[in-house]
Amino acid sequence: MELFRIKKTIPFMRHALVFNAISALTFVAAVFFLFYNGLHFSIEFKGGTLIEVSYKNPANIEDIRKTVEGLGYTDNQIQNFGTAQDVMIRLPAQKGVNTAQQSGKVLEALKARDATVELRRVEYVGPQVGEELAQNGLTALGMVILGIMIYLAIRFEWKYAVSAIIANLHDVIIILGFFAFFQWEFSLTVLAAVLAVLGYSVNESVVVFDRIRENFRSQRKTSVVEVIDSAITSTISRTVITHGSTQLMVLSMLVFGGPSLHYFAVALTIGICFGIYSSVFVAAAVAMWLGIKREDLIKPIKEKDETGGAVV
Repeated sequence: MELFRIKKTIPFMRHALVFNAISALTFVAAVFFLFYNGLHFSIEFKGGTLIEVSYKNPANIEDIRKTVEGLGYTDNQIQNFGTAQDVMIRLPAQKGVNTAQQSGKVLEALKARDATVELRRVEYVGPQVGEELAQNGLTALGMVILGIMIYLAIRFEWKYAVSAIIANLHDVIIILGFFAFFQWEFSLTVLAAVLAVLGYSVNESVVVFDRIRENFRSQRKTSVVEVIDSAITSTISRTVITHGSTQLMVLSMLVFGGPSLHYFAVALTIGICFGIYSSVFVAAAVAMWLGIKREDLIKPIKEKDETGGAVV
């Protein structure tokens, strides 16, 4: 399916050096902010107090959030769990205030707004749990990267695997750079979005690489640069449909998903935008500079020995 077809090949690779210079500067800036500011980890990683309360009627999450923020807990996580009447509240640990004092203060404020609220459970989530989550998250990220490299190396060739991984890491680091620069909260849902972007971005690279392979077969007399430009141009319609449809879904989460899905949708939006960019100006350009050629993907046809192998 195509929304439109571009008849004239767009010379993307002619501007690859300029766009990759911009990409490199963005990447360096992202790394700098990651080291300078660091990530603003959520309570799941840092530890804190977990409070479960129950209401007689469906709980008003926004009203609860305003009440908790009015107590000075601006860094919080509030969401339904199980039913619409049950609410889970996560609060960061505070110096000089224990778990019982925190929960008592919050429950008193909530009862002032709705006397039907009941305390179900209070527990302290230690930072050691956060360390374990961070370690498991990094392990998952490494496993995904390794799996992608093996898949691309088998399906295509090592040059394509290297270029795709560079492009994917480019996307991931820039997402993390945005979160470090703006000090947005980095939670487990954001980590899930980063892993989703890895798979989403590599899919776009595979589509471009597949078209490059097809062009190598059909365009025997064209140069490598022309083959790459033609492949990218011919996949633009598909890119617009795929990324446009995905972004509409992500935009709905951004607008209507509430605070619990806000940064998840933000991370996906950044990943989708930079995923398109990296597939064209990073993955394809790096593959070109690594010296891809027709023989990498298409084995040369051996001439048939007319003597049938017999020695005269």
